[in-house]
Amino acid sequence: MPLLFLTCRKVMILFLLSLMTWYSAGICAATGKAVSLSIPTAASPAQLDTIQIAQVSTLDDLFENDAADTNEPQQSFRQTSSWRGFSQLEFADIVASPRHASKLRLRTELSNLGHLSPNINWKLSARLDYDAIYDISNFYSRQVRRDQRLELFLRENYLDVSIADFDVRIGRQHIVWGEMVGLFFADVVSAKDMREFVLPDFDILRIPQWAVRTEYTKNDFHADFVWIPFASLDEIGRPGADFYPFKLPVAAPVSFLKEDRSGRNISRSNYGIRLSQLMHGWDVSAFYYHSLDATPTFYRVNQPWEPLLFQARHGEIDQAGGTVTKDLGPAVLKGEFVYTYGRRFNVTRPTALDGLVRQDTLDYALGLDFTLPRDIRLNLQFFQRVYLDYDRAIFQDKWESGGSILLQGDLWRDFQGQMLMIHSLNRDEWMLRPRLTWSFAKNWKMAVGADIFNGPPTGLLGRFDNSDRVYTELRFSF
Repeated sequence: MPLLFLTCRKVMILFLLSLMTWYSAGICAATGKAVSLSIPTAASPAQLDTIQIAQVSTLDDLFENDAADTNEPQQSFRQTSSWRGFSQLEFADIVASPRHASKLRLRTELSNLGHLSPNINWKLSARLDYDAIYDISNFYSRQVRRDQRLELFLRENYLDVSIADFDVRIGRQHIVWGEMVGLFFADVVSAKDMREFVLPDFDILRIPQWAVRTEYTKNDFHADFVWIPFASLDEIGRPGADFYPFKLPVAAPVSFLKEDRSGRNISRSNYGIRLSQLMHGWDVSAFYYHSLDATPTFYRVNQPWEPLLFQARHGEIDQAGGTVTKDLGPAVLKGEFVYTYGRRFNVTRPTALDGLVRQDTLDYALGLDFTLPRDIRLNLQFFQRVYLDYDRAIFQDKWESGGSILLQGDLWRDFQGQMLMIHSLNRDEWMLRPRLTWSFAKNWKMAVGADIFNGPPTGLLGRFDNSDRVYTELRFSF
C-alpha cells in the first residue's frame, strides 16, 4: 500500500508539472512575458515541492491586473495535494413485522484536494457502496436488489478559480443554501438520496450537482449565481423498498411504471441567485431558484375504471425565499422560508386529471440553538407548510405544522449521546432517533441507534410506520 501511494503521488506530481508547464507556456504566448520554473535537485524535502514562478505568479498578469506590476518581492508557491476519505460499515435491522435485516453496507469514499496555483484549486472524489444484504437475503424484490446492491458515485469533482472578489467553481459540487436540523426547507438546490429518507448524515444524503457557480464577496455582502445545465434528481429507490416515498390513504393494489427522468436536458436547466448581507449582527439572505423539481410527483396514468398505475415524474417549479441568522448571546436564532410555485400534489378525487392538483406552498421554519453547560447542545424548531388556494382533496391539511427537539452532548469520556424528536402538531405523527457514539480510537468511531416512526400512511413521517429499525455503524476516517 505505501508503494502504491508513492507511485500514485509521483504520477500525480508529474501530471501537475506537465500541466503547469503547459499553463505557463500558454501565459507566455498570451502575455509575451517569460516564465521560469525552478525545481531544486539537491535541497531539503520541503524545497523539492516548491515551484517558483517569476513574472506571472498569479492570474493577474493574464487578466492585466495592475497589482501584478507592483514591485512586491517574488513569492514562492508550494504545490500541494492531499488524500482524505472514510470507510464505513453499516448494519440495520427492521424490527416491525415482518422483521428482517435491511442493510449490511460498506461505504468507502476517497477524495483528493489540490492546488495548481494560489488562485486555482481542485477536488476529485468518488464513493463505492456495496450492500451484502441483497446477496444473502431474498426478502426484497429483484428490482430493489439491483438498485441498491452495488453503486459507484461521483461525488464532488470541481475546479476552483479565484479572481479578485470573484470565485468560480465549475464541476460537480454541493450547493447548500439552508441548514435547519433534521429536515430541508431553504436547501432547494441540493438533490438528495432519499432511499433511507433523511436518516443518513447530510454528507451522504446530499447529491452534488453538475454546476457553474460564481460567487462575489465584498465586505459583508455576498452574491451567489448558480447554473446547472443537467440537474441531479432525488434518488427514491424502487417500489417495495423500506423507504419508498409513495403511499395511498387506503390499502389498494397499485403498480408503478419506471420513473420518468427525461426532463434532464440543457433546455430545462436549473438556475438561481442568492444574495446575503451581514447587517448589525443579522445575517440575512434572499434567493430565487428555477429548477426541474428534484422531488418526484406521482402521476396516475390509468383510467378511472382501470387498476391503479402511477409514474414518478419531475416538473418545473420556481422557488423564492430567504434565511436569517442572529447570535442572541445565550442562543442562535435561525429562520428560513420558501415559496414554491408550480408543484403538484396527489388527490383522492378520482376525476382529477392525472390524480393531481397544483398547490403553491409556503414553508417556513424558526429555530433556536442553545449551548448549555458541559457543551450540551439543545436545538428547538417550529416549522409549518401552508397550502395556498387549498384543495380539500389532497392528503394534507391546509396548515401542516410541526416541531423538533435535538439534544446532543458528551456523556462520559469518549461517549456522545444524541436524541432527535420530530413531531407533527396536526396529528399523532412523529419520528424518534436516539443515538450513542463511541470514539474509541483516533479516526475511529462506532455508533448504535434506532429510527422509530409513527403516523398515518400518507403522512411525511407516518408512511414509514412499518420501517422502524435499529442500526450499528463503524467508521474509519483518514
